[in-house]
Amino acid sequence: MNVARGPAWRALAAILGGILATPAAWAQSRSAPPARDAQVPVIRKQVELVLVEATVRDRGGKAMKVLNKDDFLLYDNGQPQEVAHFSQDQLPLAVAMVVDLSGSIQPFLYPLRYACVSALKALKVEDEVALFTFSTNVDHRVELTRDKLEVSTQLEDVAAGGGTNINDAVYQAARYLREKAPAARRVIVLVSDNVPTVARLTSASEVTQAALEADAAVYGLQVPGRNPVASRVIKVGQKFVNVKNLTADTGGEIFDVEQEGSLFLAFKALIERLKTRYTLGFYPPKGSDGRAFHTLEVKLHPSFGMKGRDYTVVSKKGYYPARSR
Repeated sequence: MNVARGPAWRALAAILGGILATPAAWAQSRSAPPARDAQVPVIRKQVELVLVEATVRDRGGKAMKVLNKDDFLLYDNGQPQEVAHFSQDQLPLAVAMVVDLSGSIQPFLYPLRYACVSALKALKVEDEVALFTFSTNVDHRVELTRDKLEVSTQLEDVAAGGGTNINDAVYQAARYLREKAPAARRVIVLVSDNVPTVARLTSASEVTQAALEADAAVYGLQVPGRNPVASRVIKVGQKFVNVKNLTADTGGEIFDVEQEGSLFLAFKALIERLKTRYTLGFYPPKGSDGRAFHTLEVKLHPSFGMKGRDYTVVSKKGYYPARSR
């Protein structure tokens, strides 16, 4: 059968030729993520963009959930910075759950799984969770995954026993998030009585530096634990990480299970807090010394009153430019 090769045919041939000449582009379109994922805002950390997570509470301690970009003032080493990115609970989360399995935690193993299943369901579909457990040693049980049930399932058959090596556990989680989740909001959730008894490989200062380099906010779920009074006193010479200071330095918080009423309520409150955090992004001044630690401060516009009196801001205290970019 003869086919007329007029203008229409030549136009069609040109289109087909263009497609066949670029198979890589065609294959890329075939592998593109579904439309749902395309709606997820993602920041690819380019050369200089630094992200700062902040939670703001009013004088009564209630989270201020309706703030705008222009409401914030951001300072790097005391110098005001322009906020280049602003969002609230839009960027995906990468959460490293770091669970204490030392002997003092035994009574909380069963309620921990229930609390974990219920609370992690509140995360967004695109949020990912990894699981680390520790006693004297650290075990990385689950890689970052969107399957939150896999995390809770791994806690079904665990047994408690041994010392409390918080230093190495948090350090490993921070290094892991830095490497595996460069484009996400990184959070470490430490479930522990916060009474370290073992520090094998990592000093307290190394733990804090690793968390800051990873831009990972450390949140604590503090359970009572069964510890003799003498073991609750942390000696400076032992170089154990102070969890309260660590959370403050990285922009996280501690949720006390006894004060919240139960592990489930404490876990739920922590997840809700993550959803009320604001993400501010800025480009640091050119020529900044990448080896030096930069201090950060986040405030609200003067119309909101005085920081510390009329409102409080929880955010990390600084960053390392070359390592945070």
